[in-house]
Amino acid sequence: MRCTKCGTESTTSRKFCAACGSPLSRSCPKCGAENAPSSAFCEDCGTALAGRAASAAASSPQASTAPNIRVTPEQSAGDPLDGERKTVTALFADIKGSMELMEDLDPEEARAIIDPALNLMIDAVHHYDGYVVQSTGDGIFALFGAPVAHEDHPQRALFAALRMRDEMNRYSAKLREAGNPPLEVRVGINTGETVVRSIKTGDAHTEYTPIGHSTSLASRMQTMAPTGSIAVTETTEKLCAGYFAFKALGPARVKGVSEPVQVFEVIGLGPLRTRLQRSAGRGLTKFVGREREMEALKHAADQAKGGHGQIAAAMAEPGVGKSRLFFEFKVTSQSGWMVLEALSVSYGKASAYLPVIDLLRNYFDISATDDERKRREKVTGRVVALNGSLEDTLPYLFSLFGIVDGDDPLSQMDGQVKRRRTLDAIKRILLRESINQPLMVIFEDLHWIDDETQAFLNLLTESIANAKILLLVNYRPEYSHQWNSKTYYTQLRLDPLGKDSAEEMLSALLGDNAELVPLKRVIIEKTEGNPFFHGRDGAGAARRGRAGAQRRDAPDPPDFRIKDPVHRARNPRRAHRSLAARREGFVANAVRGRARISDVVDSCGAPEIGRGTRPHAE
Repeated sequence: MRCTKCGTESTTSRKFCAACGSPLSRSCPKCGAENAPSSAFCEDCGTALAGRAASAAASSPQASTAPNIRVTPEQSAGDPLDGERKTVTALFADIKGSMELMEDLDPEEARAIIDPALNLMIDAVHHYDGYVVQSTGDGIFALFGAPVAHEDHPQRALFAALRMRDEMNRYSAKLREAGNPPLEVRVGINTGETVVRSIKTGDAHTEYTPIGHSTSLASRMQTMAPTGSIAVTETTEKLCAGYFAFKALGPARVKGVSEPVQVFEVIGLGPLRTRLQRSAGRGLTKFVGREREMEALKHAADQAKGGHGQIAAAMAEPGVGKSRLFFEFKVTSQSGWMVLEALSVSYGKASAYLPVIDLLRNYFDISATDDERKRREKVTGRVVALNGSLEDTLPYLFSLFGIVDGDDPLSQMDGQVKRRRTLDAIKRILLRESINQPLMVIFEDLHWIDDETQAFLNLLTESIANAKILLLVNYRPEYSHQWNSKTYYTQLRLDPLGKDSAEEMLSALLGDNAELVPLKRVIIEKTEGNPFFHGRDGAGAARRGRAGAQRRDAPDPPDFRIKDPVHRARNPRRAHRSLAARREGFVANAVRGRARISDVVDSCGAPEIGRGTRPHAE
C-alpha cells in the first residue's frame, strides 16, 4: 500500500507509514471497517469518515460560500438537519439608548459600560435555566423550554425578565452616581410552537436555533415595549395569569400578522405560587381515592399534637396528587394549628435557602411591599415577643433576608460557622413557637431543594421528636433522604387512581350519561390513573361547557355528548413521565397529530368545541 502523504510503499499488514507515520487506513466509526486513507466514505456502509468528508466538501467551489456546517459521522451528507417541534417561550431584550451612548463615547469606554449590563441580562437568563441563542452586542435572544424542556417555561421567562429589569435598575443607579447616563432594558416575550435544531458551525461549537412565527413575534414585542418595561403577548399572559400581575396595553398592529395582537405589560409578581392554587380558584376536581392516606396523616397529627413530633412524607410521580393530598388535609385539619408552608421550585437549586426564606416570610408576615425598615421591625418584634433569649438570632435572620442595617456583624465570620448558626437560629425559633401552639410545617417538592434547605430539614428532623411539630414533605421518587429509620417517620406512596376512583372522578366532571362510558374508558386507559390528566381531559370540556359544574359548590354535573369518534382521542403514552408534555401537550391542541380527549366531548347547549381550539395549560 502506498502512503498518500509521502508516497512510500508499505506492506498491506501495516497500519502506519514507516517513513512519515501517517495512517495507512481509516476505520469507519459506524461498522469498524478499514478503508483507504483517501476514502471520504466507508466502502462497506457508506458512512462519512470524520475529517475527510468535511475537507472534501470544503475544497469544492460551492463550499467556499456555504455556511460552515460540519457533517458528523452520525449525519450523512445527504441527510437534512434534524429538527424538533417544541412549544417554547422566546425572550428578546436590548439596552435602550445604547447607540446614543456609544456615539458620544470612545469604544473602550462604551464597552466598559455596556458589557456589565449585557452580563446582567445573560445571568438572569441562566439563573432560570434559559438558553441564550444569540448576543447582539447590546441585547440578547433567549429561549426557555428548549433545548432543555421545562413544564413552567413561560413563568421562567417572566421571572428572568423581572430579574433583568431589577438588576438593570440597580446598575443604572451606580452609573448615575459615577456621572454616566443610565441604561434601561426593554424586553419582549411570546410563547408558541417552533421547530428547533442544532447546527454544528465548527469543531467545538454548536448553534441551537429556532424557526417559527412565535419567535419573530417575541422580537416585535421587544420593539413595542415601553422603555424599562416587559411586553408579552396574550398567549403568554394567559399561561402566566395569577402568577404575575399584568396591565393591558391594548391591541397593536404587528408587521407580518394579519390580525391585531393583544399586548400586555408585566407589572410584577401575582398572588399565585402554584398550579394547585390556580386550579382552586377555578374549581378543583373531586378528591377521590385517598382515604387511607388521609387517615395516616390524621393519626400523625394526633401524635404531634400530643407532643410526639412526626414526619409524614408523600412520594409520587408527577400529577398523581401529592400537593392535592396536603391541600385537602390542611383544609380539614388546620384548626388549632399554626400552618407554615414552603415551596421548592424547579429553578431554585441555585438559590440558597429559597424555601426556608419563603417559610420565614410567612411566619414574620413580610409582604413584597415592605421596605427594609418595615421588615426589620416585623422580624425584631416577633422574635422579642416570642422569647427574649432569641435576640441573638436576629443578626442571622437579617442576613438571610438581606436587611442588615449598616455594617454586617457577620461579614468576617467563617462561612461554615455562619451557616451552622443560621440553621440553628431558625430551628430554635420553630421549636419555641411550638410550645405556644402546634406547628404544621409543610415543605413541597423536595426533589428541587437546594443544599442549605436540605441541611435545615436534616437538622429539624433530628430535633422534633418531643415537639408539637408535624412536618409534612412531598417529593418525586428520584429524591432521597436519611430519615427513614426514625420511629416518628411515615412514608405514604401515592399510586395512580384505581378504576373505581377514576370513574368516580370523571362522573363528577362529565355526568353519568351512558353514552360517555366509552370516553371514560379511553381517558382511564390513556392517562393510566393519573389524576392530573383525568382533570385536564375532563375539565377542559367542562370549562368550555358549564365551567361552574366542576366547583365544590356546584350543582349536578352537566350533560355531555360525544361529538367525534372516541378512537380519535390520544394522549401521551406515559403521561406521568412526560414532564414536557404536561405543559406542551396542553398549550397546543394537536402536536404531531395528537388530538386531546376533551376535543371529542361537547357540552349540551354550549358552543361546540372546535377542532382548532388551543386550550391553555394550568
